Amino acid sequence: MLSNLACSLIEHSRIKTTLAKAKAVKPMGEKMVTLGKKKTLHARRTALAVLRQANIVKILFDQVAPRAATRKGGYTRIVKLGQRISDASEMCFIEWVDSATEVETATPVAKAPKKVAEKKAPEKVATEKKVVEKKAPEKVATEMKPAAPRKPAAKKVAKPASTETESKEKAAD
Repeated sequence: MLSNLACSLIEHSRIKTTLAKAKAVKPMGEKMVTLGKKKTLHARRTALAVLRQANIVKILFDQVAPRAATRKGGYTRIVKLGQRISDASEMCFIEWVDSATEVETATPVAKAPKKVAEKKAPEKVATEKKVVEKKAPEKVATEMKPAAPRKPAAKKVAKPASTETESKEKAAD
């Protein structure tokens, strides 16, 4: 689970998860960045052994680690969001410190000033009303068709009841 969270963090640069999971994946993500900064074959193979996804390791070494080259640590941040409604788990974002943060702001929509206008009579819209009468279903006289002749069922041949001699033999035993 931690490996998958670390891969998602590397791939998406920001993930929304519970606070406990974020605190657990933070050291792993920072160790992976430290490996990425080394740029050696051994570091790449060690990262691949932990993350188990070659494309994610490539992103780590080519994009994430160079951005953190000047930092000595503290590559991630945890931003608390509050409790989840369903089970009251503490939710948060975990993201890279040096990544461009996406801030969602609500821009106010400029409203046109209200003009004091004369009250107009509401326009009448001509609508047509269609009255559909429901008719009682007509009874259709159906002719009774004679049933197709059935094939006679295969007769089961019953085994003859045991003979009296067999029953006497069984009783004698």
